[in-house]
Formats: sequence, structure tokens, C-alpha cells
Amino acid sequence: MPIIKRYSGNPILTREDVPYEVATVHNAGAVKFGEKYILLFRSHLNNGRSIIGMAESKDGYSFKVHPEPFITPSEKDGFKLYEEYGVEDPRITYIDNEYLITYSAYSRYGVRIGLAKTSDFKSTERIALITEADYRNVVIFPEKFNGLYARLDRPHSEISPWSIWISYSPDLKHWGNSKVIMRPMMYHWDEMKIGPGAPPIKTSKGWLSIYHGVFPTMDGNIYRLGVALHDLKDPSLILGVGDNWILQPEEIYEVTGYVHNVVFTCGAIPEPDGTVKIYWGGADKVICAGEAVIDDLVSMCLNNSRKAL
Repeated sequence: MPIIKRYSGNPILTREDVPYEVATVHNAGAVKFGEKYILLFRSHLNNGRSIIGMAESKDGYSFKVHPEPFITPSEKDGFKLYEEYGVEDPRITYIDNEYLITYSAYSRYGVRIGLAKTSDFKSTERIALITEADYRNVVIFPEKFNGLYARLDRPHSEISPWSIWISYSPDLKHWGNSKVIMRPMMYHWDEMKIGPGAPPIKTSKGWLSIYHGVFPTMDGNIYRLGVALHDLKDPSLILGVGDNWILQPEEIYEVTGYVHNVVFTCGAIPEPDGTVKIYWGGADKVICAGEAVIDDLVSMCLNNSRKAL
């Protein structure tokens, strides 16, 4: 029995569901906002550059897309130059009574991470560009540690290939005390590169992190999802990494699309019944949803585990 049960109505969003012209709909940050489920998703325009749209739902599966994009490249000084090629792959964290949104900002100078905030999902305020080039996949923990914000990220590096790092900040703008905490494993399903997926979820046994891993084949790369568990008090300490993947491309809309053989998550929502709704981009073209039992994912990290480094 698969550990993630795919929603029978997948894909839950396609480009046909968007009231403005886009080529793709994928890689959505997710959060519960009051009684509504919110997705902030990436779309390629027909010129190849990306914007971020918004959709909402009452049940977490049937979504309606807002008539206008939610985040587009900024025209403001300090951001314009570094967002000129598009904004992508948002993640959403609720902390300090507001919603923090990290996103990838592309320009001629590479990819940096932008940070914005909202309290109502009607308007946003950009806080800062919080990395240099080249960084992707930044997720912020929904709690502070010793008064500091904490994030996971994935810098591009061939010396320590595409590994997950942790950093801390007193103010969300200045980040430091960085260290590598998890690396790909040779001859493993995530041997090429890994990166944070959804913002970590607090459980009684640790912070559950859903991440993506990439495996190279003769027919191209395969993107899958896995799980890791971080210590509750010291998130730089990883208690275990699930040895097996939890999701791989299998359905036609995951195997074939804009980029073949991809499942890629930016968002997951824990539910009061102990399950978690997980949202993923299928083949960089559509958005899919599924459900897993949180305790099953934690058990994978603790009882069927490999080392993080």
C-alpha cells in the first residue's frame, strides 16, 4: 500500500483552470487560512518566464484560481533587477501572526531567494532578498529557536553537491550560523541532489521535513519525495532520514509534461486527524494532491532510516 494516497481527482489544477493565459500550473506552496485552503502556485507564461498565482478551496481538493496573478516580478528598486526573469516555487510559513512567503527570484545574475509577507492573502509586502546567488528551496520553520528564525535551504555547489543547509536570523533579513545538515547518498534514490520541499511540520517526535531527491538515469533525471526528522529543540540535528522514497512519478501526468518524471512539493498541510495533505507539481505542468498519515512518515524516519551526512 503506498504511503501517500493520491487523490482520485488528480490533477487538481491544470492550465485550463487558470483564467489568464499560462503554459503550466505547478509547485504550489500551501497553507490553511481560516476555513480555506490556499495554494500559491508557479506558472510559466508563454514567454517561458514564471509568475505566482493563487487558488483557494473549502476542502483542500477543489480549487478556484483567482482572476489575477498573486506575485509577479517587482518593479521596485532593490528587487526589480533580481526578479527580471521571473518568480517561482513559493513556500508559505505562518509565524508571528503573519504568513511568510519565500520564492525563487531569477535574473541575469542567477537565482536568489525573495521573502514577502501577507496577513490577508490580498496584498503582499516584500521584506528582503535573503540570499546571494545561487540558492533555491528555502523553507522557514514555523517556530523560533532561542529567539531566532530558522530556515532550510539548498545552495548550488559542486563541492558539497546540492545538500541541505540550515541558517538562523534575528530579523528575517540577516542570516548566518549556517551549516550543512544533510547530503545526498551515493547509489541511492536521491544521489544526485536534494532540497527542502514543504516547510517542516511539528510532531511529538520531531520536525517532519518533506524533501525532494533527484536520481540520474540514462533517460534523464527522476524527481522523488522523501522525509527527514529534525530534533524539536535543535533543528540542525537530524534524527533520521527515511531510507525509501514516499512518492515517485507514476501517473501519466507525472511522467510526461513540461519536464518528464517529476514530483516536486512546496507545500503540505497537517490536519487535526493526524493526516497531512501533500501538494506536488506533476512533470512541471499540473498540480496534484495526496494524503498520508503523519505517524507513518515519522516512523519511516526513525525505523527505516539512513544517516543524514
